[in-house]
Amino acid sequence: MFNPVIYPDDIEPLVQFIEDTAPENIVAETYKKLRNGTSVKQMLLASGLAVMRSSDLPPGHHGGPLHPISGIHAVHSMSERMTGDYALMPVVQNVALSNKHINSMSMGPYIMADAQPESVNNSVEETLEAMPYHLSRGAYNAMDSYYLFLLEKLTPGQVLDHLMQVAIPKNQKDDHNFLFPSFTWRALDYFGWEYAKYLIRPAVRYVTRPPGPSPIHDIDDLIEEHGLLKRVLRVKTGDDETEAVGVLAEKIGLSAKFGDIPGIMAQALSDGLSLEGVVEGLSVGGSRMFLRSQTGNPMDVHIHTGANIRRYLIGQRDLSMNTKLRALLTWHAGPEVRSAQFKLAPVHQPEADRVAAQPARTQEESLRDMEAFISTLPIGERLPSLGLGLWMCTDEVKEAAAMAQQYADCNFDPDALIQMLDRIVCRDSFSEMHAYKHNQATYEEFHNTRAEYRWTHLVSAVQGAAISHGRMQEVYEYADKVAHF
Repeated sequence: MFNPVIYPDDIEPLVQFIEDTAPENIVAETYKKLRNGTSVKQMLLASGLAVMRSSDLPPGHHGGPLHPISGIHAVHSMSERMTGDYALMPVVQNVALSNKHINSMSMGPYIMADAQPESVNNSVEETLEAMPYHLSRGAYNAMDSYYLFLLEKLTPGQVLDHLMQVAIPKNQKDDHNFLFPSFTWRALDYFGWEYAKYLIRPAVRYVTRPPGPSPIHDIDDLIEEHGLLKRVLRVKTGDDETEAVGVLAEKIGLSAKFGDIPGIMAQALSDGLSLEGVVEGLSVGGSRMFLRSQTGNPMDVHIHTGANIRRYLIGQRDLSMNTKLRALLTWHAGPEVRSAQFKLAPVHQPEADRVAAQPARTQEESLRDMEAFISTLPIGERLPSLGLGLWMCTDEVKEAAAMAQQYADCNFDPDALIQMLDRIVCRDSFSEMHAYKHNQATYEEFHNTRAEYRWTHLVSAVQGAAISHGRMQEVYEYADKVAHF
């Protein structure tokens, strides 16, 4: 006999509010609770716990709790940057998405059963030895009980390390196998690790689903060939690496064959470039690649989020060097990153002629014109009705990127542009948090990239915002009636 998981008394009522409120009322009622004193942190925690308990991960579908939980880091970060009632908009979006999945016929209603830690002879070593057998059978009930045991015996970083041994190889089949656990860890950094026993379970169950992981011999061979585990690798970057970071970014940004990128990064590490330096080169090069991309799919943002989450992972003290290297060198492997390989313009983007053709603008005029222009996008009738992977960006998307490049070339205030982007992005209720994660990733990469290269991230952010804007804004429209933006 199984019982549903029950949360602590201080959060259970708020979880039930998200589960039980009718979708047509969730926006107004969430705003009411936030205005009456419920904190952003409490609301987002309840959102994650609710969607975990009451929605499922159907085979072949990467919805359910995956996207609301993955979006929590971006949502709370954006909310902290924004002001007034608008600052609550990302939070309301996250709650509404959780509520939507809970009320979806394909993903809810569902009740996740309570689970207890299970082990083999109360031994970490023997439990780890038993796990591949259950993994091979897709036995996620057994696996999440084993991970609950590991949480009691190991540090969060050590638990993540073991989970990544499965997640990294499975990244080849679905980017989310890698991204979901990583973003869950970022959410737990925010909520506190006392909630790990609840929130890691969807990630473990997702990663455990069939099919099993495929070998990554090519990556392991690169690590061996360059002797990367046989030397002490530099971790922190510095001013002495500026030129080398630029060279690496250029090589990655102009890549036509994504399979060449791991070798390029491995060689850079072998030549002495730091882990942070390689991540920065990957991030800048990936951003340039995104600008070359012709995709119109709002979900195609893993170029940025994938680089950004790898920066997070290399900073984790308890993650093994082998795991960090495997994560770094498999950035290109996810299907949603690889798809960009077939949608790349052959020249640097935005096109210089298009940027030069922009009329002279002050900072204020530039921000005004960009926001007004993006608010008209995308032109939906130009897009196929089916198959997100087939969507190509419109000429107007590239025009928005050119306007952003002009802003960058004028060295206008980046914070003002970030504020505008936050306002635009939090209108989106189509992309299942992808627009939010992309926006936050570009924000963090801008601030973690040296001045010579950093503006490409904000230009990419504008292109991403233009791609996602306008598909669906129902939650924003409901919220506007409540908050009067």
